[in-house]
Formats: sequence, C-alpha cells, structure tokens
Amino acid sequence: MNVVLKHSRNVVLIVVLLLSFLSSAQNNALFEQGKQQYKSQNYQEAIATWKKIIENGQHSSDLYFNLGNAYYKINKIGPAIYYYEKALQLNPNDAEIKNNLLFAKNARIDVIEPLPETLFHKWYVAVSGLLTYTGWAIASVVFSFLVTLLFLLYYFSFSEGKKRLFFITSLVALLFLIGSFTMAFLTYSDSKNNHPAIVFSESTQVKTEPNMGSETAFTIHEGTKVQVLEKEDNWAHILLENGKEGWVPSEDINEL
Repeated sequence: MNVVLKHSRNVVLIVVLLLSFLSSAQNNALFEQGKQQYKSQNYQEAIATWKKIIENGQHSSDLYFNLGNAYYKINKIGPAIYYYEKALQLNPNDAEIKNNLLFAKNARIDVIEPLPETLFHKWYVAVSGLLTYTGWAIASVVFSFLVTLLFLLYYFSFSEGKKRLFFITSLVALLFLIGSFTMAFLTYSDSKNNHPAIVFSESTQVKTEPNMGSETAFTIHEGTKVQVLEKEDNWAHILLENGKEGWVPSEDINEL
C-alpha cells in the first residue's frame, strides 16, 4: 500500500512539473511573439498577447515594462503609467523603468504639486527605501544574533581590552538592532496602509460624497496617481499628493 501511495505521489509530482514547464514555455513564446508584434508597430496586438501571460498567472517587471511601452505608443497614458509603476514595484532600482515612467508622467494633464516634506520625513524616506520591510526584518534578526554573540564574547573574555571592545561593539550592534526593528515595523505599517491607484478614465469628477448627486470638488485626468483611503459600494475615497481628497467611481481607477 505504501509503495502504491509513494508511486502515486511521484506521478503527481512529475505531472505538476511537466505542466509547469509547458506553461513557462508557452509564456516565453507569447512574450517573444508580443515583442515581434511591438517591433512591427502592432501595439494593440502586442498588448493583447502580453496580457495572455498575465492571465496565465505570470508576472515580471519586463512584462509590465513592455506593456507600459506599448500603451505609451498608442497614447494611453493611464495604462502606461500603471504598468510602469507595476514594473517598478518588482524592480525598484531599474533606471530605464524610472526614465520611461517620468516621460509618461510628463504627458499627463494634471500637474499636482505634493505637500512640502519635513526634513525628518525626507530622512525617513531615504533610509526606509534602502530595504523592504522584509529586508529590515532580516536585518533585525541578524543584529539580534550579533548582539547575543558579542555579549557572550564580552562575558567570557578575560582580557580587559577585549572585554571593553566586545562591550562597545555589542552596544553599537544593539543600537542597529533597535533601528532595524523600528524600520521593519514602520515600513510594514507603510506597506499595509499604502493603496496607490492610477486614473484610467480620460477625466473623472471628484465628488464630496460617494454619490453622483453630490457636489463636484475638482476634476482629475488620466494617469494621475492617487491613494485609496477607503471604499464604499462602487466608490473610492481618494487622496492626492497635494492633500485634496474626495470620492470617485471605482471603475475610473485601477489599483496597483
């Protein structure tokens, strides 16, 4: 009986691996097909081909980057910015993605000046951007082991010079531990509260309340990036970089 079960598991594993290989091969073929369509300036066809890869459950910065390029070529600024932003989420240090995203942003109608940042906030953004919250959590674990090791070396050392060295370095490691743990907590909180979206409709009226009969506060256009604060029925409560907020139909935006 055990032999039969083991054989069955092996068969299932082989089938899963084979299907995975075939799916990967199919997606690679679709990606190359889309590139040829793009080179032939058949941008709509390239978009349709690449979207089949997403429907198959595969995501990559290269795929999103190419989709952004194709949408930019047909002057669909909203989707272009959306896919550049998606590519940047997966590859945040890619200079080419950042450059193309900047070009797309410059094609937007809305010019929204962000609220002025405090010196502390600028410092926090610079430091928190060095690692993801997972990276900061890993750093916290590493420094906790380092603090423990240095303290043990301090405790069991007989030389006064070594004791002083291990004590000082353990304090420094402890400070780094506190700092990395704090950054892990803050960046995790930021990640959970961060719900960006891109306006896809050509223009949308931002209402003061979640209904069409309410007063129009202002109008935003395709490609504008917003933060989604909450949702109610078919409405989204959004916040702009300049501090303005209001309600828009959920269908007018696509969340990243």
